[in-house]
Amino acid sequence: MMVSDGFGPASQTYARSYYQYVHSNPKSPKKEYVSPLDKILVGSSRTKSNSSLITDSAAGATAFSCSLKTYNGAVGVDPTGTPCGTILEAAKALGMLTGMVVTSRITDATPASFSSHVPHREMESEIAEQQIGDYVLGRQVDLMMGGGRCFFLPNTTKGSCRKDDRDLIKESQDNFDWKHVMLNRQEFLALDEEDEGIPLPAMGLFNQGHLSFEVDRDKSARGSEPSLKEMTKAALKSLKGNAGPNQGFFLLIEGSRIDLAAHNNDPVAHVHEILQYHEAVAVVRAFVANNPDTLLISTSDHETGGFTLGFQDDPNVYPEYIWKPEVIQAANASTEVLADKLVSYTGRGRDRRQFVRTVILDRGLGIKDPTDEELTFLADPASSHQDILIFLGRAISRRAYLGWTTIGHTGVDVNLYAEGDNVAVNELRGNHENTEIGAAMSKFLNVDLDYITRRLEKDVDRWFKPMNSFWRNQFGGRSSKHEMTGH
Repeated sequence: MMVSDGFGPASQTYARSYYQYVHSNPKSPKKEYVSPLDKILVGSSRTKSNSSLITDSAAGATAFSCSLKTYNGAVGVDPTGTPCGTILEAAKALGMLTGMVVTSRITDATPASFSSHVPHREMESEIAEQQIGDYVLGRQVDLMMGGGRCFFLPNTTKGSCRKDDRDLIKESQDNFDWKHVMLNRQEFLALDEEDEGIPLPAMGLFNQGHLSFEVDRDKSARGSEPSLKEMTKAALKSLKGNAGPNQGFFLLIEGSRIDLAAHNNDPVAHVHEILQYHEAVAVVRAFVANNPDTLLISTSDHETGGFTLGFQDDPNVYPEYIWKPEVIQAANASTEVLADKLVSYTGRGRDRRQFVRTVILDRGLGIKDPTDEELTFLADPASSHQDILIFLGRAISRRAYLGWTTIGHTGVDVNLYAEGDNVAVNELRGNHENTEIGAAMSKFLNVDLDYITRRLEKDVDRWFKPMNSFWRNQFGGRSSKHEMTGH
């Protein structure tokens, strides 16, 4: 199951067109580029949640994992807050190996919704506890790789996000049989050299928070983070290599930061995240070709940003139907990294203005023609990090003739892709509710999600106590989960 978080149809066209521009050869006729996703398009998915036409990632992922609609913010629970059995847990009950590979925190909404059950996505400390195996079903994940290390570290450790002193890395090895915890790319590569891949169970926590955007990731030998493609290739090798005869596996792969780039209205980070996701899709498709008893599904939980190809808002000028990929190609960093750099800069006056012109705009985004208005706003120490972030994204988007309607999600249908088992793929053709994708996985694996739900309900007090505590702490005693909205 591959999830391209925040990735709508316009973004696919954008990435395809950008790739074609970058790799075109002016000396030979242009040949239309076909991405690894284009070849396996089968339909579309409706994304609405139980509480809104516009879903968040938690409700969207729970629709896949539990095959039911729930409220925004819900992680592996139904609209009443009761835990629902997930496809990952059902696969584990069938005796399969399970894995998760993401570029966000491993405790973020999408991976959490396949591997834990909490009333709201912000309960990432509790999510981490369940992911290592500390809940009624025990350890359900055999391999997980991504970011989010801060939720596994005790509050006595620098950089921890926990409020207690639990050391989940130590607990995972002492109590839940985790063999390896990889903290950087070098440790990852060393374990991946094994003939059967990384010995399981194993987790890779390669950043305190989310992994770096692909455009910012240190790709040298010193870099501490593997790419999505590298993690995907290693996960397939390890899950197949460690599986017994006819055991099989379930693997969740998420291109998480496609979404986060769109939240920032950053077309540079956005396109590089999509192209890295394409490379991961190519790896999985090659695996499917060699293992025809495999089903690959790829879709998005929702679209983010209201992204448009073409943007001109001057009513006095007739629109030019163009876009300028060369503007995107000239950029060297995400707006997130550049905003961080600008906010931390201590210079004042002319020095600050020159820093904006040369380091942020010219070297960072390739903008060589800043307006006085842009320089004045960005050089103002009072400009907030969030305002700078969006300002930079829209500055480069405007020059490339790209548009954004929101910094949040939208409710449009998203593309649905599938390859492998012909019967399963044919059933996914056309337009579907997102819950039908979860149902298709359950049917293919011949598992019973209700059986897992009944096992979870045996420990029902564990679910309602944190739920009631969460709503009470957040809203002073109000307990209606429908008052919550997702990110």
